[in-house]
Amino acid sequence: MAGGLVGLLDDIAALAKLAAASIDDVGAAAGRASAKAAGVVVDDTAVTPAYVQGLAADRELPIIKRIAKGSLRNKLIFIIPVALLLSEVAPVLVEIILMAGGTFLCFEGAEKIYHKVKGDDHSHDVASVVQGPEAEEATVKGAVRTDLILSAEIMVISLKEVLDETLLQRAIIMVVVALFITVIVYGTVALIVKMDDIGLSLAQRESESSQRIGRGMVSFMPVLLKWLTIIGTAAMLWVGGHILIVGTHELGWDGIYDIVHDLEGAVADVGGIGGLLAWLVNTALSAVVGLIVGGLVVAVVSQFHKSEPASAH
Repeated sequence: MAGGLVGLLDDIAALAKLAAASIDDVGAAAGRASAKAAGVVVDDTAVTPAYVQGLAADRELPIIKRIAKGSLRNKLIFIIPVALLLSEVAPVLVEIILMAGGTFLCFEGAEKIYHKVKGDDHSHDVASVVQGPEAEEATVKGAVRTDLILSAEIMVISLKEVLDETLLQRAIIMVVVALFITVIVYGTVALIVKMDDIGLSLAQRESESSQRIGRGMVSFMPVLLKWLTIIGTAAMLWVGGHILIVGTHELGWDGIYDIVHDLEGAVADVGGIGGLLAWLVNTALSAVVGLIVGGLVVAVVSQFHKSEPASAH
């Protein structure tokens, strides 16, 4: 499934860049920026379905729509203006903010693993529609809050690709990227969460082949959602760790970056699969860095929560 999502996004990015090249420089830059942020797009796409898991069918699309609107609002009203301002007056802060977001992604990924190991990960055991409107509202707010971090990562990564453009061109490119990414992510999420309804519809048709495909889709949905959760967690650690590795290099400390670069180079020349091996090495090491950093933050946060009752007295 991870390969499928990545392949889908790569194909879309390639088509976007091809179309952009035939239009104008702004479109081409937007395609380039979108493709560069593909790793976080995979993360965003994999994470979001968990927020509607278990909901009644008639509440899935309305909640996805609300989350999508919140995501677009995050990008257009908060992230883009701040990112453009900082790119003009303090470009180094863009990298620092990116690293702060990367650290948060590492924390989110490590925290999910921590709760899974402890056996107390029950955040989606009861559907929000059963818990009531207030719980549904909290679900939407939680998803939009998580999206704020992921969207900030996407937009800042995209911005770094077009820093040489004028301020007006950067603003236009960022808006194009925001619209494009939001449609891709939440269109894909909507398709994923409605697969069971599509399968049920096929299963009720007279054609035996349609029934077979429909039953297969329905039975596959729990497996798909489980793997999306795993992919989302892995992507958080991978993307967050990669952001930290590149960020330390950009800020002038090359220790970890050089190690990763050297290990990539050691396998890059392997005939036929060198590029793939180099990517796998980078991804694995980024995930390790993400897990270490995230684990440290989880340990600190856990100790803080443990001390809260004592401090209250």
